[in-house]
Amino acid sequence: MPVFIKNFAEISIRELPLVGGKNASLGEMFSQLTPKGIWVPDGFALTADAYRLFLQENKLYQPLEAIVRKLDKTNFSNLHEIGQQARDLIQNAPLPASIVAEIKQAYRDLRERENAEISLAVRSSATAEDLPSASFAGQLESFLNISGEETLVETVHRCFTSLFTNRAIKYREDQGFGNADVAISVGVQTMVRSDLSASGVAFTLDPDTGFDKVVVINSIYGLGENIVQGRSTPDEFVLFKLHIGTQFNPIFQKKLGEKEWTMVYADAAKTGLPVDNQRTEPGKSDVYSISDADVLTLGQWCAKIEEHYQKPMDIEWAKDGITGKLYIVQARPETVHSKETAQRARTVRTYTIQSKGKKLAEGIALGEKISTGRARLLRSPKEAHLLQEGEVLVTDITNPDWDPIMKRAAAIVTNKGGRTSHAAIVARELGTVAIVGSGDATDKIHDGEEITVSCAEGKTGFIYAGKAEWTVTEKDISNLKMPRTAPMLILGDPSLAFQQSFLPNRGVGLLRMEFMITHHIAVHPLALTRFEQLTDDKARKEIVQLTRHYRDKKDFLWTNSHRAWRPLRQRFTRTM
Repeated sequence: MPVFIKNFAEISIRELPLVGGKNASLGEMFSQLTPKGIWVPDGFALTADAYRLFLQENKLYQPLEAIVRKLDKTNFSNLHEIGQQARDLIQNAPLPASIVAEIKQAYRDLRERENAEISLAVRSSATAEDLPSASFAGQLESFLNISGEETLVETVHRCFTSLFTNRAIKYREDQGFGNADVAISVGVQTMVRSDLSASGVAFTLDPDTGFDKVVVINSIYGLGENIVQGRSTPDEFVLFKLHIGTQFNPIFQKKLGEKEWTMVYADAAKTGLPVDNQRTEPGKSDVYSISDADVLTLGQWCAKIEEHYQKPMDIEWAKDGITGKLYIVQARPETVHSKETAQRARTVRTYTIQSKGKKLAEGIALGEKISTGRARLLRSPKEAHLLQEGEVLVTDITNPDWDPIMKRAAAIVTNKGGRTSHAAIVARELGTVAIVGSGDATDKIHDGEEITVSCAEGKTGFIYAGKAEWTVTEKDISNLKMPRTAPMLILGDPSLAFQQSFLPNRGVGLLRMEFMITHHIAVHPLALTRFEQLTDDKARKEIVQLTRHYRDKKDFLWTNSHRAWRPLRQRFTRTM
């Protein structure tokens, strides 16, 4: 007999075909990891059998197949028309009464378990979702701050409809999953009041290089949608795994983000919307959104989750502003470097820039490559027809609606977003050169001009005017044996430590201290130790801004010197 509702406590990862990857992972964590001290909010899943009954009772199978069969799978010229027809078909069909009754009962049971009035996060989970071969990042809809039985039922119906958004249709075709055979489950989870605190994402490896000895945590104020969609530049914390849970402090890198926006609960009676996106209060951007104690707790949890799943993980977390408690609200396999590990072990490809034009902008580099093309400044996905194959997409931010466009771009440049934003995730999956969080690229770059996007010069990516010249060397190191002598790296830029750790080596033989100062400190040491003697007003203002979080400017020098050196010492002395 079909099962329509399963509580998280009844779900394990084995139920993926029944509840989709997202809900299977939530159930697995709730049942297996909560006893180990990892907090996961309670909830339930409406199974894929419920969606199939919905199609069956409304006789939608054949009409849906007929609609999808008309899709132009070469140029996707009729994608908008096909998507609209499919969504209309689903939205206009009623949910079966038996399913509605079970949803309402499950909601009442959840409220009773929580012993309080609750708001809900309602998320779609396709039965092919969150597999190691594809991230499905943001392809289906999520709805936040949902309350009340009737509203929940309506939201479940909207989740069914979201299975056929334009972006989801194209993504499934690109991934080879097809469209007519995919089913959908809906996850209903008690919301954490992170609108009053903070939330974010974490990776159990470095998301840029695949270096697996670290946990990378990003954090913003408010609900987590802003970090995924790239609207807010997050705080970033990097932890050394081998020091997690020991007497040593594993946090060796901290970077303050602007955290421009804060998403909070809205007064639905006044706004008609469940959430409201507000500018972060003045001053809060200059303070880390979570404490080091929170970072240490999240680092321990991330390490345990990776150990449980036995693979690198992409994790979402939230902090409740009322109770102060941390929660894990999602975990999925990391989808990019898990596929590249074998290739990385065989081949090393190095891009070296030879000549370049004027620097136009800079940001966070993704992908250790270089690309060139005409810049195409787009304000929204509605301007997709303007981007020609091989041009560079330059825009403010991206969201899943941009996915069909991004595949055509030779490179991607955004003003906003961090290393875990939507643009960053999709660029890695596509293997596309990208620079995110540039701040003002859309102001500095002119539409139609030839530009070069370079991500081969460390963790900072640069956009140059004109077409640069560069060389590419590729070496097969699969049969390279370590000699009796100790080959050691000459490291000029500490930010390249993770990337160069994949080369055969016995550690770092020479570190260029002047480069460390240039890249990580960005101020001459004498200007910090003898600041009162500095007479250049412009330089004084820049240094005051750079060191504003330190009581003494000398502390800025010593702290950042230590943070620049620690990843090298830890990587090349603790893991040989």
